[in-house]
Parts: sequence; structure tokens; C-alpha cells
Amino acid sequence: MKNQLETCKNCEQQFEEGFKFCPHCGQQAKDELTVKVLFYNTISNYFSFDARFFKSFLPLLFRPGYLASKFIEGKRLLYLHPAQMYLFITVVFFFLFSFIQRKQVQELNDNLAKTLKQEKFTDTITNDFIKDSLKAVKLSELKKADSIARAEVRHALEESKLINGFSDEKIDSLIKSDKFNKNNVIMFGNGEDTIDSLIASGASDKDIYKEMGMSDDAGAFTRRLYAQALKFYKSRRGGSVLQAFYDTIPIALFFLLPIFAILLKLFYRKSGRYSHHLVFSFYYFSFLFTVFSILIAVNFVVDIPGWISFLIALSTFVYLFLGLRRFYQQGVIKSFFKGSIVTFLFLSFVAPLAAVILGMFAFLFY
Repeated sequence: MKNQLETCKNCEQQFEEGFKFCPHCGQQAKDELTVKVLFYNTISNYFSFDARFFKSFLPLLFRPGYLASKFIEGKRLLYLHPAQMYLFITVVFFFLFSFIQRKQVQELNDNLAKTLKQEKFTDTITNDFIKDSLKAVKLSELKKADSIARAEVRHALEESKLINGFSDEKIDSLIKSDKFNKNNVIMFGNGEDTIDSLIASGASDKDIYKEMGMSDDAGAFTRRLYAQALKFYKSRRGGSVLQAFYDTIPIALFFLLPIFAILLKLFYRKSGRYSHHLVFSFYYFSFLFTVFSILIAVNFVVDIPGWISFLIALSTFVYLFLGLRRFYQQGVIKSFFKGSIVTFLFLSFVAPLAAVILGMFAFLFY
């Protein structure tokens, strides 16, 4: 008697009724879509969050270079794929980092607002007491009689109940400041006041750019810089730029990791193809983000002392050195030397250049 045939709902091929999985595409034959199945499939399919992850995690932490060596040897189903490992761990890292990120953005906005408020308050004090109390005093007279000038200023401050925080040195610097013009007549207002007035009056951005110093024949890049600078001046929220900077980091990492692999290729030219160096880089960066994730998680509970953080940072280089030695099968001295040079080049040139580019990109497109 022939077995009954079933039709796979995925590939529409027929197979015998007793099969639990379709022999053509691998989908489960009778897959009831419950909430448990839905989320399990999502996690397992996207991250391969199965036994391979747990088999790979401990070797990743404690056996530098082991996973990369096994993957190159051909054992590619026993352990988690390097790109999948990297993707999963970076997602976890940026999820944890988002809590710190929001806090830093908010602190930057608060500190900037506080600083600008203090500067504005100081400028107001300066203009008001100069205007009310020293209109008739000329610069030449102040230079000839600093003590008299200081007394005049202090008297004005006392009358305005603003004496707190104004030492003799601050008053002296105020007397000699740019609040006095070359004709010995006291000046009030500055570039910021002019820009504030233009903004308040509803002037066009073109007029404000000209006041800021932009020439009429400025190129597209220069105009973009002035536009973003005015946007920043109006909002006074530096956190927006910082947020844009953080948002571009995941994208930048997909360029930094291949560059790290290129550096390895330069120093290990005879040790396999570029893809081999890329495998090692995927696993090494996965280790780095695992360490960073653990540090962030621990810091949520207790502050880690600085010396422990330094030792952990040092351990990442030790891990790299041991991983290079195992993966490329070279001696201690060669591995240490090459690991040191690669680390130096990456941290001294590649990472700072990337930070500058990210900072410029964040400012131009926040």
C-alpha cells in the first residue's frame, strides 16, 4: 500500500506523509503557527540562535583564533558563521549602548543649554552695567586710572546687586575688553547679538549667512556648512549632532572591519586569501563587542574601577596576539610584532580618520 503524499506549503513539492520535514526545502511539514513558533523562528533564522551559538561562544572568549582556524579548515556547520556571530553580538552591544547613548545626548544638551544661558546672562550684565554706569568714561582715562575705574565698576555692580562672582581681575579684564572701540567710545552688542536680531526679525537665511561671513560665490559644500551651523545656532542642541554621530557608527564598522582585514593581509601576504583574514577579523571584532557589552552591563550595576578597565583593554591586545599566533601559525616574536604594528596603525590612523569623517558626516546631515 502506497503512503499518502503531502504537498509542502512552501515549495509545493510532494513527499510522503510520515516525513516531519519537507525533503526538498526543509520546512517543517506540520508547522502550526503559534506565538512560540513565531518568535523562535525569528530568532533562530535571523541570528542562528541555536546550539551552534553556545558551542561558539566559549571558544570565542577563551580560545583566541580557534573558531577562525576551524572555519578555514572547513568545519563551517559545527560553529556559528563568523558574519552571523558578528551581527548578533553587535546588535546586543548597540542595544545596551543605546541606554548610555541617550544619557550622553541629554547631558550634552543640558550642559550646552546651561553654558549658553550663563554666557548670555554674563553678556547682559556686562552690557547693562557698562551702559548705565560708564557711558561717559573713555578708554584713555581708564588706562590712566585703573583703580578709579575699578571703583566705578564695583560701585555699579553693588548698585545692581551683581557683585558676586566679579573679582578685581575680572573687572580689570572687563575694562580692557573689546567692549570699548578704537575711538574710546564704549560699544555695545556683537556678532551674536546681530544674528539673534536677524533671526528674531524673520530675516532670510541668506542675509544671516552673509552676516556670519559667507561670501556670495561660496560653493555647495561651504553653503551646507553655514546652513548646518545656523541650524545648530538656532536649536542650541549639540546632542543632535552627537546622536547623528552615534547613528553612523554601525555603518562605519562595516568599513572598519574590512580595513582591519586589509592590514592583516599586508602583514600576512602568504597566509591565505583576503577572505581568510576577513574571517579572523569577524571573530576578533565579535570578541571585542562581547567584551564591550559585558562592561556596559556590569556598569549598570556597579562602577568598574579605572585600573580594571585598563587591564580589560590590555587583554584585548593579548587576545589579538594569541589569536594571530594560533591562526597564522607563527612564532611569539613575529606575532607580537605584527599584532603591535597592526594595532598601532588601526588605532592611530584608521580609527581617528574614521572618527573625523563620521563627525563631519554627522554635522552635515544631523
